[in-house]
Amino acid sequence: MRWLVTGGAGFIGSHLVDRIVAAGHSVVVLDDFSSGRREFLLHHDEGGAVEVVVVDLRDLEATAPHFEGVDRVVHLAANPDIRLGTRVTDTDLQQGTVATYNVLESMRRHNVTDIAFASSSVVYGEDAPLPTPEDHGPCIPISLYGASKSAGEALIGAYVGTFGFRAWVFRFANIIGARGTHGVIYDFIHKLRATPGHLEVLGDGRQEKSYMLVEDCVDAMMHVMATTDLPYTLMNLGTEDTCSVRRIAEIVIDVVGAKANISYTGGSRGWAGDIPRARLAIERLVATGFVPSMASEEAVRTTAEVLLREIGGHDA
Repeated sequence: MRWLVTGGAGFIGSHLVDRIVAAGHSVVVLDDFSSGRREFLLHHDEGGAVEVVVVDLRDLEATAPHFEGVDRVVHLAANPDIRLGTRVTDTDLQQGTVATYNVLESMRRHNVTDIAFASSSVVYGEDAPLPTPEDHGPCIPISLYGASKSAGEALIGAYVGTFGFRAWVFRFANIIGARGTHGVIYDFIHKLRATPGHLEVLGDGRQEKSYMLVEDCVDAMMHVMATTDLPYTLMNLGTEDTCSVRRIAEIVIDVVGAKANISYTGGSRGWAGDIPRARLAIERLVATGFVPSMASEEAVRTTAEVLLREIGGHDA
């Protein structure tokens, strides 16, 4: 098969490209490198299985030609920083909603009907029951990022119903691991490098969420696409437990080897639009025969260790 992965040079995307190539397929990567990194794909240069195209998905006419001859699309490209939307309010509209429409329309023009989409747990909003099942509703996101993901899900549903597409929509928990370029663990490591004796934590530290290792995430995606065949498959990807921000701070301090005091800025949220507590129900995922290899806390520690090596920081 010939796959196309948007955002394929990014954190999750590059891991997914690895899995697709390992399965014997070829991949076209579309990325504007606003957050993706070329070095994440360098190990594929000699094999010839990966073609990297620099393109802005907000430009339909520049995007559409690259879908010719593609069998399946995985749409991962999006603004990776939820907080950015609080400052530049059309970020998620342009990089999320508009880009998703352009991907779908490019597919329609070239008779490509299979799409997997990276959605998010934030579409559920903050009043959802915990753990949150896929059939919870109505979903009322409280961030512009969440709104764009919800819009993307709806657009995909419309193309399934109108043009006969087949879709897998994955609502991610917090995905962490190697090649991470943002997020709480990444931020904590950099803060400790700057101030080894002090770690400031946004909020009260009681924020509590599920954390899934990126390898588990992409393995789950591949597994679900191989074992389900509905016109529109909606599935949570996460773990059955949670880890608090306070505990993450303690783990990162331990991994870095710093002797740091922790201070909290206060309040229940880390930033406007943050959902303090999130845990996804994953019964649907488990029913397909897939079980994550690591629980949240183990995934956090593993991520802190690998990111510390990648950042090159034993000097904190």
